[in-house]
Amino acid sequence: MNQLDALKQFTTVVADTGDFKQIEAYQPTDATTNPSLILKAVQKPDYRALLTDTVAQFRGRPLDELMDRLLVRFGCEILSIIPGRVSTEVDARLSFDTVASVARAERLIDLYQGQGIHVDRVLIKVAATWEGIAAAEQLERRGIRTNLTLLFSFCQAVACAQAKVQLISPFVGRIYDWYKKSAGAAWVEQDNAGAHDPGVQSVRQIFNYYKKFGIATEIMGASFRNVGQITALAGCDLLTISPELLAQLSACKAPLARSLDANAAKSLDLTAVNYDEAGFRFALNEDAMATEKLAEGIRAFCVDAAKLDQLLLAA
Repeated sequence: MNQLDALKQFTTVVADTGDFKQIEAYQPTDATTNPSLILKAVQKPDYRALLTDTVAQFRGRPLDELMDRLLVRFGCEILSIIPGRVSTEVDARLSFDTVASVARAERLIDLYQGQGIHVDRVLIKVAATWEGIAAAEQLERRGIRTNLTLLFSFCQAVACAQAKVQLISPFVGRIYDWYKKSAGAAWVEQDNAGAHDPGVQSVRQIFNYYKKFGIATEIMGASFRNVGQITALAGCDLLTISPELLAQLSACKAPLARSLDANAAKSLDLTAVNYDEAGFRFALNEDAMATEKLAEGIRAFCVDAAKLDQLLLAA
């Protein structure tokens, strides 16, 4: 048994790509996309037609509608391959606008339903800002399931649990990146690998807290830099993995054991936490890594969304 097959015994494997032709080989249950992945995909000859066809069919419609129709087109293609759910992201430029995020999410769902896709097969991705979490709480009450992304801190995870969101995506690799850059020449890779990786430790803390207090929100580790981060989180509810790392797991025959255990977490001595808006903003502000990576992530997604706008306009 290879490590990918072994991982699937403990964890739901999700493909982290907009390149749906790569997905089939690894037979993931779910798939996730984001503006950067879609931008990368539409610049490949194999996918250019999805963009040009969408523009040709809906030419003259507002640019934000064309964007959403393109995202849904990719999502529908992915859903024809996988048995589970696809995550589709609300425009990151709305990350601090609850009302607009809700409206865009509802339109995405309407577009999916117009293509015959059931609401349960779509997760709407929203940045885990205070405003994004508030939008997700409203959407969940309306039966629209959400995936809270750009999650770097424990306070974000707690606020998401309070909002009863369907799923969170803590970004393992970007947490690792920050601590490695911060340490500079003092960083020793072997001392910060596997279970000692700061990104892995962040997810473990969230996992133990959720399982200790019976929180139903699913945890999906994301943004991996190496296979060691993935294997150290075997047992997490879900892990979303790039095709490159899926290939490495598939090629490796080394044994893989469960690393995270929900039953063991229930016996831990942990204290329940709650955040109101002021407490959330203060806790996030106290976490330099999370503050910087959240802002950086939103900026990066906004840049790629703007590039996608330009491709749509030029088509």
